[in-house]
Amino acid sequence: MCELFAMSARFPTTIHLSLDELARHGGDTGPHKDGWGLAFVQDGDALVVREPEPASESRWVSFLQRHDLRSSTVLAHIRRATQGARMLRNTQPFTRELGGRAHLFAHNGMLPGIEDDFRFPTRRFRRIGDTDSEHAFCALMDRMAPLWELGLPTLDDRIAMLAPFAAALASVGPANFVYSDGDAVFAHGHRRRHDDGEIRAPGLHVLCRRCTAGEDHVELAGVAIDPSAEQEVALLASVPLSREPWEPLAEGEIVALREGRVVRRVRP
Repeated sequence: MCELFAMSARFPTTIHLSLDELARHGGDTGPHKDGWGLAFVQDGDALVVREPEPASESRWVSFLQRHDLRSSTVLAHIRRATQGARMLRNTQPFTRELGGRAHLFAHNGMLPGIEDDFRFPTRRFRRIGDTDSEHAFCALMDRMAPLWELGLPTLDDRIAMLAPFAAALASVGPANFVYSDGDAVFAHGHRRRHDDGEIRAPGLHVLCRRCTAGEDHVELAGVAIDPSAEQEVALLASVPLSREPWEPLAEGEIVALREGRVVRRVRP
């Protein structure tokens, strides 16, 4: 299966070491060699770099590592293909416009037959590639669209729309995903294939850290935290990217991150 990563921070920061560790999983220390993608969110838009090549061998990853790209919201995905050819159009994160801002989505799992499931219609939004993951994203955007007709919906309204979608998706197959609308990052933890080959929970892990003024400079899973800025950072990952105390999400749990904090948790 693929691996996911997301970051929410109070102030823009870099992800050099987190990206380095994640990239190694993409074809070096891990089997996820069928593509990778990275999205930096800024002011309602996103810089999205994707490539259908192993992240561990990518010159683009090396380029990004050499530059201090900073963002308060980052999504990343490394792919092990289960549906759809190894092509650019099938790499994640996927992005669509809704409500005048970029929405981003990355999924880890298998959703057999979702294209023919009446619970996941795609009308306004259509997939470009061949993956079940992109179909799921388009179905989510169709569900979300009415909420965005009058501007930014409340966080509670978005979660109320997201929760039944995630539950329905989990009835099809493993449904770990991260989703950002530029205001918040949402994640659904389900099941994933572990090193022993068994598919089980947890599918995602979360890690939070707050650094107050005067504290020594620290690194949170490879994310630089400037103590003078009273930085707060929340990270999500399929597998822990450091030896810090990552918390596994319960099967079916939804979390919402904003400005480096977990601001909502919905447990099954």
